[in-house]
Amino acid sequence: MRISGKFGRIGMVIGFVLLIAVSPVNACTGITLKAEDGSVVHARTLEFAVDLGSNVIVVPRGYTRQGTTPDGKNGIKWVSKYASIGANGSGVPWIFDGFNEKGLSMGLFYHPTTAKYMPYKKSDAKNTLAVWELGSYILENFASTREVKENLHKLVVPSVVFQQWGFVPPVHFIVIDANGESIIIEFLDGKMRIFDNPLGVITNSPSFDWHMTNLRNYPNLGATQPKTRKVGGVELKPFGMGAGMVGLPGDFTPPSRFVRAVAFCVSRVPTSDGKETVLQAFHILNNFDIPKGSAREAHKDEHGNIVADFTTWTSASDLKARKFYFRTYDNSRIRMVDLNKMDLNAKEIVTIPMGGKEIIQELRP
Repeated sequence: MRISGKFGRIGMVIGFVLLIAVSPVNACTGITLKAEDGSVVHARTLEFAVDLGSNVIVVPRGYTRQGTTPDGKNGIKWVSKYASIGANGSGVPWIFDGFNEKGLSMGLFYHPTTAKYMPYKKSDAKNTLAVWELGSYILENFASTREVKENLHKLVVPSVVFQQWGFVPPVHFIVIDANGESIIIEFLDGKMRIFDNPLGVITNSPSFDWHMTNLRNYPNLGATQPKTRKVGGVELKPFGMGAGMVGLPGDFTPPSRFVRAVAFCVSRVPTSDGKETVLQAFHILNNFDIPKGSAREAHKDEHGNIVADFTTWTSASDLKARKFYFRTYDNSRIRMVDLNKMDLNAKEIVTIPMGGKEIIQELRP
């Protein structure tokens, strides 16, 4: 595995910060939207208690990879078949959210208290990789969700400490292809489980099947106004527009965000193409943006700092146009990297910074 000095230095610094300040709670939300022209957009928020120092990275074809095992042996080895683009974190050369040149998209989401990885034997080493490597493995080897479903049973994904953070990160994944077919990959009770995801939505714990069952608690939600009703001779009229969504959970817990994401996605106005759908995705995800301080631990860290999740960045991937869009906590302007304009046969990973401060434009008559 090739890691530049830049990756290593950033990883060490952020790893130290995370060890003293990281929150055990995360509030990421992912959605999938489809345009009338067939464009598919995968979009998500990423929340953490500190800025992960994410950058956009482009992994070329022919890039050699080596998986990580719990005992330090070399894991599965592969050479990237497809080039990919997306956001990393903590300075590592692995994509946390992005897509490949075939339009297959992947997103890594926190799954605390629920994820339990697969058992490991030394003889498993040649088929083993760490969970944070799985997303890039998927993007670099497969072109569709069908291929992913057919091939993941060959892998062993055990508990491996992520050195930059100092613990085993509990995560699960959403995978969407260019046709809009979506699956969820989770590790439950030591087994890999793959769920079909007809709604294209993901949040965090508990398991995906639990979230789907929980939707049955909200069958009356809808975008249209309810009719005036008479109760005991009294006429009850809605106070204003939006009464169809009364009862929609508004807190930041994963179950509430899952329900809210489904409600906004199924009630959206149809869009014509990928660009319009990308902008719509950012508007929908505005409803899941967490400002610093709104979701916090009851205690402060050893330095007296508030430990609170916030939306460090939001991204949208146009899987037809092969464009990766993003905005950050410090800069709400939407920026874009076009995979079509990158050298997909480059020798090394290309890094594109996501940082920068908000620019406020002054207007004059």
